[in-house]
Amino acid sequence: MHDLSGKTVLLTGASKGIGASIAAAVGATGAHLVGHYGTDRAGAETATRNVPPDRLRLIGADLASSEEVDRLWREAQAWRGRVDVLINNAAVMRIAGGIEDDDAAWDRVWAEALQVNVLAPARLMRHAVRHYVASGGGTIVTISSWAAQRGPGNPALLAYAASKGAVLAATKAIARNYAKQNILAYIVAPGVVRTQLSEIASAATGGEAAVTATLAMGEWVPPSDIASLVTFLATGTCRHLTGATLDVNGASYIR
Repeated sequence: MHDLSGKTVLLTGASKGIGASIAAAVGATGAHLVGHYGTDRAGAETATRNVPPDRLRLIGADLASSEEVDRLWREAQAWRGRVDVLINNAAVMRIAGGIEDDDAAWDRVWAEALQVNVLAPARLMRHAVRHYVASGGGTIVTISSWAAQRGPGNPALLAYAASKGAVLAATKAIARNYAKQNILAYIVAPGVVRTQLSEIASAATGGEAAVTATLAMGEWVPPSDIASLVTFLATGTCRHLTGATLDVNGASYIR
């Protein structure tokens, strides 16, 4: 069991999928959890149902708004006076905005992907780094994607892959430039994870069976695998792993 007792963790996208699994895992470590959600408060409440009320704060915020992102950080920090760990998980993945789509779809999907998947997490990282510099250090964990490194199998995911590559690069830049100030930054790059979003996406590439057939282990990554890794990274136990991109894809993509 990883121990985050006494630590305050801000997790974005805590209401479903990977984020819900991370929320439950972090809550079990003894941490004080700030769980962010967009509109699905019920999902966030379900994911954190086993976290004692005195160790839980749920905050709704629209990551498409910079003002809302700033408010999320302010409220998270104000709760207990500091944030020790930022887990940037929230993202949108639209199966649209590819080369062959019309201009309206292209502009809409790219604008949303850049705002929610890049500008929002980068803004939170900026707040976190400034806070950590002043308070003696802290940890950032960014959830990217294998699509950021190998390219997506579906050309309609072009904007999503590009956005995940951008946030990956931003996290690496923080790791390199702030390591001497005790700021640790890690990237997790999942493959095909068993989430509702991935199940929907698989329909556009031949269906679940076709996707599964391409995977080395013949199975999708369970969200709990990602959650276990993220909680370990949040402890800062392996400090010299900072800057690393950790692939979780069951050997389906080996760099």
